[in-house]
Amino acid sequence: MKVKVLCRNPDDYVRDTKKDIQKVHRNYDPSLHPFEAPREYVRALNATKLERVFAKPFLGSLDGHTDSVQCMAKHPMSLSTLLSGSCNGELKIWNLANRKCSKTLTAHTGFVRGICVDSKASYFLSVGDDQTIKQWSLPCTETEVEDAPINTIIGKSIFMSIDHHWKKPLFVTSGQQVDLWDINRAEPLKSFEWCTDSIHSVKFNPLEVSVFGSCTAERNIILYDIRANTPLKKVVMSMKTNTIAWNPMESFIFTAANEDYNLYTFDVRRLDQPVNVHMDHVSAVVDLDYSPTGREFASGSFDKTIRIFEINKGHSREVYHTKRMQHVTCIKWSLDNRYILSGSDEMNLRIWKAKASEKIGKLKKREESAFRYNEKLKEKYRHHPQIKRIARHRHVPKLIYKEAQTIRIQRQSLKRKLDNKRKHSKEGTVPIVSERKKHVVGIVE
Repeated sequence: MKVKVLCRNPDDYVRDTKKDIQKVHRNYDPSLHPFEAPREYVRALNATKLERVFAKPFLGSLDGHTDSVQCMAKHPMSLSTLLSGSCNGELKIWNLANRKCSKTLTAHTGFVRGICVDSKASYFLSVGDDQTIKQWSLPCTETEVEDAPINTIIGKSIFMSIDHHWKKPLFVTSGQQVDLWDINRAEPLKSFEWCTDSIHSVKFNPLEVSVFGSCTAERNIILYDIRANTPLKKVVMSMKTNTIAWNPMESFIFTAANEDYNLYTFDVRRLDQPVNVHMDHVSAVVDLDYSPTGREFASGSFDKTIRIFEINKGHSREVYHTKRMQHVTCIKWSLDNRYILSGSDEMNLRIWKAKASEKIGKLKKREESAFRYNEKLKEKYRHHPQIKRIARHRHVPKLIYKEAQTIRIQRQSLKRKLDNKRKHSKEGTVPIVSERKKHVVGIVE
């Protein structure tokens, strides 16, 4: 005789308190859930649609400059501090937490060409059209900054850019030549020359701290080492490079913003062709900055837009624009990887979210788990046509849309012309040149 007894433990189905969630028992046997994939697809589709619904990246603007914003610098220790310089010689120190200017300094006569902050955040340096380098104390509070600089160095020509060493009290300036300076000396330690034209941008490598790069008006990207007396290598591009940015996680990778609407990611170990070509802008790319993770970078362009690129992708994952924003002159990615800061011609600084649909503020545990679940679903079904179409669609101004269309037609026309020429020519006379090799003219060592 068999007796079946139902045994139920109250701990398995009774809540501890009234505020707890009801315990639900699920059997995860796949044979009992034949419609799991269709359900997940619908959830992924809804998550993708909701992501676009809640994509509101613009957070606010910082007003106060009376001329175009020319340059910006991040504070290495404080997330809420930002420095900016304008075309009328003014320097402003901003408090991003309350979105107010904490200090205004009349620094230079003419443009402020560059700002850089010491790695220990004890001072910052600025250069301008008045041929001077000025050293200022960096405050913790509003009252600690004096209106007069700590030190002033008068140069022989206009300085176009400045950057500080990541560890030592050294900095480099660029103009007619590249000079290496010690903070305690009034004369440069070294001078590097390799071209006759002006050098308009210079950047130190954050990992290989002795290496830095510069861009010249002669379409060159030049690499230097402060331990050597001469430059290391020179890459000649087909058009002028406006600036470069080093990857903060990979010491041998840097990205160049070019006048031909593209960005080029290079590996210093092989400079004959870029690792990747990033296309989407419809005008000259003016500035760029890497995220702290090194996986993405943001670029600002003369076409009045900001684009976010993944380091291994050729097209942007996001585009930001407003009706009032004019030509973007400078851009920075915050050190907490959550915000992007931009400066533009119409005298405003703007704060954007790095992820357009991200919720600002503290999330509950259930919200966090729901966001993680939705992210995994979107990643799993990202190649489905409808989800892919919704995820990649962006509204852009009509002018940019038409210009992108024109550029696409021009590229197709040129490709068709070369194909026809190759078809009716002797084999090998019209070689196939990859997109990565087209834009590099040569390397000089």
